[in-house]
Amino acid sequence: MSSETVRLRRPNDGDGYNLHQLVARCQPLDTNSVYCNLLQCSDFADTAIAAENAQGELVGFISGYCPPARPDTLFVWQVAVDASMRGQGLGLRMLLKLAERAATHGVRYLETTISPDNAASQALFKKAFARLGIDHETRVLFSRAVHFNGRHEDEVLYRAGPFASTFPREEKLQESA
Repeated sequence: MSSETVRLRRPNDGDGYNLHQLVARCQPLDTNSVYCNLLQCSDFADTAIAAENAQGELVGFISGYCPPARPDTLFVWQVAVDASMRGQGLGLRMLLKLAERAATHGVRYLETTISPDNAASQALFKKAFARLGIDHETRVLFSRAVHFNGRHEDEVLYRAGPFASTFPREEKLQESA
């Protein structure tokens, strides 16, 4: 199955448990509680996107939120793509669609954190920034020594933007309600 046959949609609370299972399959992503995933799929559904295959299985998900102090910013918390869909552009397709949707609500900046050893996530976001035609900057947001007691890699903040509130026609991707 290709990423084009996957349906992108706004998540709902029925996706919470399936999201928990998807993230567990996507090592090395940090798993959260099922309750947290339920909140991501309900209270934070406007800043998240779900991808399901023809069988209705959740095969991709991006969770995010707009920080209260920066309502013009979408902070992408996690990108999960099932192993069966990797290498087909689904992560990029979801990220661009989510940014497009967020832009209609006044979002102009995109942020995420990525550990220095996560080359796949770095490549995904750099490709998205290029497609959106926006520059980015980086800085360590959470330090291994200061914030993680040496038990987790640094988390480097990637901040990009501003992007236009309207997207080029080739970026318009179908999303179901």
